Amino acid sequence: MTVLPSASPAKPSLLPLHGRRALVTGAAGGFGREIAMGLARAGAHVILHGRRGEQLAAVIGEIAAAEGSAEIAAFDLADGDAARDVLGKLGKVDILVNNAGHRDRREMAELDRDAVRRMLEINLVAPFDLARMLAPGMEEGGRIINVTSIAGQIARSGDAAYTMAKGGLDAMTRALAAELGPRGITVNAVAPGYFATEANAAMVADPEVAGHLARRTSLGRWGRPEEIVGPVLFLASDAASYVTGQVIGVDGGYLAHF
Repeated sequence: MTVLPSASPAKPSLLPLHGRRALVTGAAGGFGREIAMGLARAGAHVILHGRRGEQLAAVIGEIAAAEGSAEIAAFDLADGDAARDVLGKLGKVDILVNNAGHRDRREMAELDRDAVRRMLEINLVAPFDLARMLAPGMEEGGRIINVTSIAGQIARSGDAAYTMAKGGLDAMTRALAAELGPRGITVNAVAPGYFATEANAAMVADPEVAGHLARRTSLGRWGRPEEIVGPVLFLASDAASYVTGQVIGVDGGYLAHF
């Protein structure tokens, strides 16, 4: 069994976001939940996205218990009309975190056109569409943060569609940064490496994977889900006012180490 170092006690945020409204997609668990909680602790009003509102009730409760402010926006990212209807009722959004994603680890020969289309629809087209719909209402200082992956920059066999989608998301980050920069809106991304999320539970329990990370990463371990929060808060805050078009690796040194 792999034992991760315990997280340090929660501390007050050094990057206040009071008065800001943040939409986090895929907020029911994993990175989305951690990011939503971090934004709420920093003072933002958080809009929690998921396909089903009941899945977000627990997150709403946790934010309320921490004296934070949140609401739910339930819709399917693959349904552009539903997204437009819900977003039209939200009012101004200052921070968009495109976190929700779809995974389909299969060999190229096993991926038909529909499977590839779904991967691109959720991981690339939906983030573009949300940015397209929300950016017109953003004021100077608006923030768009995409959660991509180290798979956007490096590849391995058996994961072609995901790698294609995340590589596209990296490129979209740069393209939207160029387009929205004149309005004072920044667009950046974080690229997680190997994180011990619920979705990776089987891999976390595999000692061979732990051994691989001990050799392959500078820090020699899995990432903890809460460790994605700091980079996102930085990009969402005034501390990153002159940072745009960047993809920040949050990977324990995986991309930099060999």
